[in-house]
Amino acid sequence: MLKKLKEILTSIPATIVGGIFLILSFVFSKLSMGFPIDPAWITVLICGLPLLYNAIRKLVCNRGISKISSALLISTAMIAAIAIGDLFAAGEVAFIMAIGEILEDLTTDRAKKGLKKLISLAPTQGRKLENGTETMIPATEINKGDILRILPGETVPVDGIILTGETSVDQSVLTGESMPVDKTVGDEVYGGTVNRFGVIDIKATKVGEDSSLQKLIRMVQDAEEKKAPMQRTADKSASWLVPVALLIAVITYFITKDIVRAVTVLVVFCPCALVLATPTAVMAAIGQASKHGVIIKSGEALEAMGKATTLAFDKTGTLTYGKPEVSDVISLTDSISETELLSLVASAEGKSEHPLGKAIVAHAKKNNLSLTDSTAFSMTCGKGIRATVSNHDLICGTESFLKENGVLLSPEVSEHLEHFRSQGKVSVLVGESGTCIGILTLSDVLRPEASAMIKKLHSMHTKAVLLTGDNQKTAEYFARQAGITELHAELLPEEKVAHITELSNRGNIVCMIGDGVNDAPALKSANVGVAMGTMGSDIAIEAADIALMGDDIGKIPYLKRLSNATINTIKFSISLSMLINILAVVLSVLGLLNPTTGALVHNAGSVFVVLIATLLYDRKFE
Repeated sequence: MLKKLKEILTSIPATIVGGIFLILSFVFSKLSMGFPIDPAWITVLICGLPLLYNAIRKLVCNRGISKISSALLISTAMIAAIAIGDLFAAGEVAFIMAIGEILEDLTTDRAKKGLKKLISLAPTQGRKLENGTETMIPATEINKGDILRILPGETVPVDGIILTGETSVDQSVLTGESMPVDKTVGDEVYGGTVNRFGVIDIKATKVGEDSSLQKLIRMVQDAEEKKAPMQRTADKSASWLVPVALLIAVITYFITKDIVRAVTVLVVFCPCALVLATPTAVMAAIGQASKHGVIIKSGEALEAMGKATTLAFDKTGTLTYGKPEVSDVISLTDSISETELLSLVASAEGKSEHPLGKAIVAHAKKNNLSLTDSTAFSMTCGKGIRATVSNHDLICGTESFLKENGVLLSPEVSEHLEHFRSQGKVSVLVGESGTCIGILTLSDVLRPEASAMIKKLHSMHTKAVLLTGDNQKTAEYFARQAGITELHAELLPEEKVAHITELSNRGNIVCMIGDGVNDAPALKSANVGVAMGTMGSDIAIEAADIALMGDDIGKIPYLKRLSNATINTIKFSISLSMLINILAVVLSVLGLLNPTTGALVHNAGSVFVVLIATLLYDRKFE
């Protein structure tokens, strides 16, 4: 009942009514018009009762020093103004506080616009296929394993895998990608994304609260509920400032014998702006980040990212795509061209399940080469394969595998292998009739934005370190390409954690960026962890403090700039609020401010802080 009454009294229409009666009180007093009851009483009731309710609720419900709140201080000031007969000042204090609350709500609502957009995009229905018929059902009734049809222009209701059809999907709400992503049979689609072109049938894999969009919404909601360290410090400071304000007001009264000055001190000393500085900035930054496909899971993570001095990168799947591609095809015999060699090896690898074999087959198909079914296929795990293709008895694999099968390796082959190792490439040797007839190399591919990203970090005086499980030469090659000078290679997961601990012990604030799978321990042990998370990676989402919902590592400098700007905004707002409070207290003690003008000064500080924080939401950081 009381809560409902409070909601009515704090609404915009009620506040407007309070303002009208406050104006009437001012007009009547200037015109010396008699009135049975001062209209300011209506303003006090409408705008003051919610303040009193908040103060009493915190006194009863909160523990320790947190019982003493800014609402208690303002209520005390309002009651004191009534006691000295300044009803207009009491009404103005209450009215301006109500206006401040409304402005704070409006600005924080703007900061939460990114979250509201996500919630509004949550699908409400889906087209279920059953026994050859289509039925529209609520999204809440879709079960895992259901077959769904999505037409062009429709929102994908749940996460799923495409069974039939090809299309392009707008994933911007989840990943921040500006262009639609092509999808075909076997590809994943995510709830909340929009099917742009073709008709597709999908099998539901994650439904309800498990869907990618719902997880994203929960992360943003959780982030807004978690207080940052600076916010907790400000809250504690505010609790201690209230008793200090009361003490100064009492001292002012005993020295000046002027109750008006004492009441004014109570009005201006309220630390509202101090308390508002951190949460409004954090919410604005979280909203800004969500627009760009970056999910910051807490204010604490945002602050840690802003203070980070060293960024440690995993290689595979982070700086690189994590998928091997054919780099070189070298024929060592005049009788077989490089194209023929690729066709032969791809045909031999056609039955292989090894990632390198699959990459070779994919490369051959990409170049429209015709492949032949192999015979006498056999595979030795971790070493290579044997197969017969078009009367060619081929042995494909590692250097040791070919030697084990009687293939001689010339000095020319050894030179090639050493050269390719220095480039971080994996070599697949091809042998026939005891001779090495060719070499295929495969390599991970550095993300094109990686080098520019590292340069931007260096320009922000942020150190970059590479931590990888790859061999030393491969690590050196990719580090050189990316522009990273410090690297540590051939690391097990626990060794990555040890290196992060060592960096921290050297006085660094460490941010770890990884793929969230084998890097989970490192992501947890760093001051802040950032996951290069595709939407389907639960481990990436759970292990990291921040998740890049697309695989765009180029957003790291944006994230760093946003975090830095948030820290600077908080510091500036806290300094501004403290400066305004100190000046207002001095002016109040000197009698230059009264309760009415003091209330204006106090609330101006709060509004300034909120507006400054909200500017983060639309600021450009690219």
